[in-house]
Parts: sequence; C-alpha cells; structure tokens
Amino acid sequence: MGTGRSAEISKSLVKRRWSESDARAVVSAWRRSGKRISEFAIENGLSAKRVYRWSARLEGGGKRKVRFHPVRLVGGEGAPIEVELLNGRRVRVREGFSSEELRRVLEVVEGGE
Repeated sequence: MGTGRSAEISKSLVKRRWSESDARAVVSAWRRSGKRISEFAIENGLSAKRVYRWSARLEGGGKRKVRFHPVRLVGGEGAPIEVELLNGRRVRVREGFSSEELRRVLEVVEGGE
C-alpha cells in the first residue's frame, strides 16, 4: 500500500463494499493525483478495474445511474437469497444462480428500465 494516501480515502480503501460517497472520495483523489488509474490503484492497494468502473458510473458513462438499495442479511450459509425491492416485491434465488439472469429479472420487476 502506498504511503502518500490521503486520510480522506484511507477508510474507503479497507472497505469491501464502497458507498457512493466512498467511491466519490477515491475517484476524486485519483483525479487530483494526475496519475494513471493503474498507477494510483497500485500505490493505494486497489483494483484499477474497480476505480475505473466507479469513475464511469459516477460520471454517467455506465448504462445506468448508480442506485443503492438497503440490504439486510437473514439466515445462514446456504439459505436462499431474497431481494426485497423498494416497491415491496420480492425475488428469491438459490445458490448457484446466474447473476445475468437475476439482473434481467430485476429489470423486469422494477419496470424494465
């Protein structure tokens, strides 16, 4: 891990999942550094791909805007995953599901964005 890391992004770097504000702080720090994504990522112990993806999402380069949903873990290992959407609908998947299939199902359930 790099030594020039700012206090602003230090907490974000150790998180497994970033909130939008975490991502904004990291992307902003990368932009201010003037370095290539790969160089910045290596110095800070990050995946360059992760910084690039967040940069694209935050700047509208992705297909959709960034959206976050509240998540609550219930049950133990091997239990089905149940996603309750903000509109109250639920989708339940078992272990081994295809993330692409789930994405398509959620698009339909949420209104086919």
